Amino acid sequence: MSPQKAKRPPIAFSCYFTRNREGEQFVPEHRFSYQVAGTMIANDGTREYLFNEGDIRLSRRNQLMKFLKMPPEGGQFKSLSVALDQEMLRNFSLEFGIKAEKHVNGDAFLPIKPDALYKSYMDSLMPYLQMEQAGNEQLIANKQKEAILILLKINPELKDVLFDFSEPGKIDLEAFMNKNFHFNVDLNRFAYLTGRSLATFKRDFEKLYHLTPSRWLQQRRLQEAHYLIKEKGKAPSDVYMDVGFEDLSHFSFAFKKLYGLAPSRV
Repeated sequence: MSPQKAKRPPIAFSCYFTRNREGEQFVPEHRFSYQVAGTMIANDGTREYLFNEGDIRLSRRNQLMKFLKMPPEGGQFKSLSVALDQEMLRNFSLEFGIKAEKHVNGDAFLPIKPDALYKSYMDSLMPYLQMEQAGNEQLIANKQKEAILILLKINPELKDVLFDFSEPGKIDLEAFMNKNFHFNVDLNRFAYLTGRSLATFKRDFEKLYHLTPSRWLQQRRLQEAHYLIKEKGKAPSDVYMDVGFEDLSHFSFAFKKLYGLAPSRV
C-alpha cells in the first residue's frame, strides 16, 4: 500500500540563492541532514521548526511537511543530507541484530545531540556528491551505514525510530483531512498516511463528505484562503501556496469561480 516514492539521490546537496519552497510536501524516508549555511523553516501542520547554520537534524519518514529555505544575506542556502531508506535499514537490522523495542510517536524532526563526529562525517560526504551512483552503489551504501552507526553511538534512543518498519494504520479520516488539507500532495499520499488503499480512501471519503476528494480539497483550500485574505489581511500571492495550490493563476481562477470575484478584490 506504500505509495511510489520520488527518486532522490541517497546523498544530496541543496543550494539556493533565493528563498525556495519545496514542491510535493511528503517525506517518504528518514533523512539525516546538516545545515551548512542559511536557515530552514519547516512546518508539519502542528508546529514550526527552525534550523540554523551548523544544526544537525533527523527527519522522520512518512511525514507531511512544508519547507522554506532562506539563504543568508549575500550568500547561498546550503544543506547536506543522507537518505536512510527502509531497504537499507532492514539490511542493517539483519546484519547487526538491532530491532526496535517499541513504537515511538513524536515530532517530525528528532533532536540530535551535537557532536564532533557528526561534523566530521558530513565533511566526508562532499567528494561523494561528485560521484555517479551507477557503479558506486556499495561505496554510497557504506556511507549510509556509517551514518546509522554514528547516530546509534551518539543517540542510541533513535533505534526505536530507525528500525520501526510498521506502516501507517487506519486512522480517523475526517480529523486527518481537516488537519492536513493544505499540504500539496497526491491523493495516494493521503490514502497511504490514513492507512488505506487509494480505492478505499476514495470510497470512505465520499461516504463521509459526499464529495470527491479532489473537489473537497479545492473547496476547503479556497475557504481557508478566503478567511486568510479577508480576516487576516494577507495578500493572495502570500496565501495560495500556504493552502495547497501550486500556481497563482489557477488559484485566482478557482477562487473567482467559487466566490464571484478575484482574490485581490476581497
